[in-house]
Amino acid sequence: MHIPDGYLSPSTCAAFYGAMVPVWMTASYKVKQSLKARQVPYLAIGAAFSFVIMMFNIPIPGGSTGHAVGGSLVAILLGPWAACIAITVALVIQALLFGDGGITAIGANCFNMAFVLPFAGYFVYKLLSGKSTPGSKRRVFSAGIGAYAGICLAAAIAGLEFGIQPLLFHTASGQALYSPYGIKVAVTAMAGEHLILFGWVEAIVTALVINYLQKHDDVFTGEPS
Repeated sequence: MHIPDGYLSPSTCAAFYGAMVPVWMTASYKVKQSLKARQVPYLAIGAAFSFVIMMFNIPIPGGSTGHAVGGSLVAILLGPWAACIAITVALVIQALLFGDGGITAIGANCFNMAFVLPFAGYFVYKLLSGKSTPGSKRRVFSAGIGAYAGICLAAAIAGLEFGIQPLLFHTASGQALYSPYGIKVAVTAMAGEHLILFGWVEAIVTALVINYLQKHDDVFTGEPS
């Protein structure tokens, strides 16, 4: 799902950087206020887990990649604001040190994977889990569905970001200046592969980890703030 350099226009990249600045500031404030001291090491573990799982990616037609992210898992365990911080750290390191995702596209990649994905996954999880007990199977199922919904929505938005480029930025003869694929092709490629494959990987990994932690770790028996 990483957007490389050159596929989004400079103004698009600037807009997403601008959109993410208040998100990052709010996330930093919320995490300082709400994250318990004993959960801080888990924030680092969450960032590391997301970093590793995102390295197993498969190219998708159109210039991006498909992979699990782990964003909903971190959001369910530590809260969506903490997940935003963790995924952002992972994405920045990947872009700066490994060239996985463009530096100019860090804002857009963080918007998709560090904001849309964990918040969507978390709220779907909360909606489906309702008032069930912390150790219930309903929560495991809800975590998997939330993770699936979060990553598929993020992928569709990434496809939309690709797809609007030819409409907004092209030469007088109609040649695309950045991503050459229209909305139909880009959204179908990005959302389709995540709906069919990567969304299920994200859902299964999330559900398995939640199920394990319910049985073996009492740190997460409470609700994140």
